[in-house]
Amino acid sequence: DQRFCPRIVEGELRYNCVGAALVGIIHKKPADGGISAVGGTGSFYTYYGPEEVKFKNLSTNFLERDLPKVMPALGLASEPIPLWWTTDFILASPVGTPSEEEKWIV
Repeated sequence: DQRFCPRIVEGELRYNCVGAALVGIIHKKPADGGISAVGGTGSFYTYYGPEEVKFKNLSTNFLERDLPKVMPALGLASEPIPLWWTTDFILASPVGTPSEEEKWIV
C-alpha cells in the first residue's frame, strides 16, 4: 500500500555514498503499472554523477544539512559514517512544486 507515497510510481533516487561523499545517484523507476523498482521487476535504472543538476537541491540539503544529524539520530554520535552506504528518497511534494521547495521521504 503506497497511499502515503503516491509518487513512488515516478521512481525513487538512490544516493550511493562513500563516507560523507556522494559518489553516484541512481533513479530507479518501476515498470509501467508497478510500484517496486527492485531488480528483476522490469524496472528502469538511470545513472547520474554526484553533481547532477536535476538533484542539486536535494543533494545540497542532504549532504550539508541532514547528513551531520544521521549518526546522532541513530544513537551513534561517536561513530563514523559507514564506509559504503546508500539512502533512498521518494518525492513527496505535489506535482509542480519548485525544486527548491520539494520534500523527499527517506
